[in-house]
Amino acid sequence: MPKNASKSAAAPVSADLVARFRRQRPLRGGSLIVTLFGDAIMPRGGAIALGSLIELAAPFGLNERLVRTATARLAQDGWLTGRRAGKLSEYCLSSNGRTRFAEATKRIYSEPDTQWSGRWTLIVVPPMRASERNEIRDELLWRGFGEISANVYAHPEFDARALRAQRSLGGLLAKVVAFDASLADEAPQRLVELGWDLDDLGFRYQRFVDRFAAVLAELTRRQELEPRDCFLVRTLLIHEYRRLHLRDPLLPAQLLRANWPGVHAAALCRAIYARVFALSELYLSGVAARLTGPLPVAEPSVLQRFGGIGPLLERRDDQA
Repeated sequence: MPKNASKSAAAPVSADLVARFRRQRPLRGGSLIVTLFGDAIMPRGGAIALGSLIELAAPFGLNERLVRTATARLAQDGWLTGRRAGKLSEYCLSSNGRTRFAEATKRIYSEPDTQWSGRWTLIVVPPMRASERNEIRDELLWRGFGEISANVYAHPEFDARALRAQRSLGGLLAKVVAFDASLADEAPQRLVELGWDLDDLGFRYQRFVDRFAAVLAELTRRQELEPRDCFLVRTLLIHEYRRLHLRDPLLPAQLLRANWPGVHAAALCRAIYARVFALSELYLSGVAARLTGPLPVAEPSVLQRFGGIGPLLERRDDQA
């Protein structure tokens, strides 16, 4: 047996994921804290004592100074609000933060919509100040629109009325002109080629699949898992999937190539999440708190993520 075989076998499943995250330069603390709030803290009341957040972030290589700086910046940007009780602090999602997190949560954890009529939504941005135009562009791209040409954007059958009614951007979206359109037979594929770089997105999805398939295999192999390890795997799984999936325009299957790796990535993410969720919640309950006491229990809706992780957890418990 190799000299380090037993040591390697005993290594946490999260070890390689954590090591890879900690090698990043710069180490983006704010991005990881966004993941922690969106995935773990929002379903449990949306608020956490700063000391608890520092403890949760420590295994990822984020020191106290970095966490304090990142949370202060997120508060300054309107994502969080803070309050103090003596020398202690607590951060919670702001009203705007809750709205934005809810939108992102729906995109990340919802099952894909398989229904598409074949119609398209085209958005034209009229003349306006460059700063306003850039804000609208960023918002439309975040929502999955493709930039077809200067000031023209497209998406397969997006709810344009709801988009224009959004209060985000101070009502700027109400200024855009929206069209509901049918395209000639060859036009949809041409529109996809113009609006989105699916080759790059597919490459990134495949890299995610290759990395996390090994994680799922190891999770399946092990009969016993540690709550802390499950929390680290869960956080880094969603951290990588979130940053990738929110770049995905979520085009209908008819517009994607066969064997699209995004489908495999979603299934893999669901399987791992279901495997580690219950134990990760135990770790979260033991480490995290508010200034007034323990975190509340998770909202029941959290078990509907990825189409339902609760039944998977129950089946695994029955088989144990």
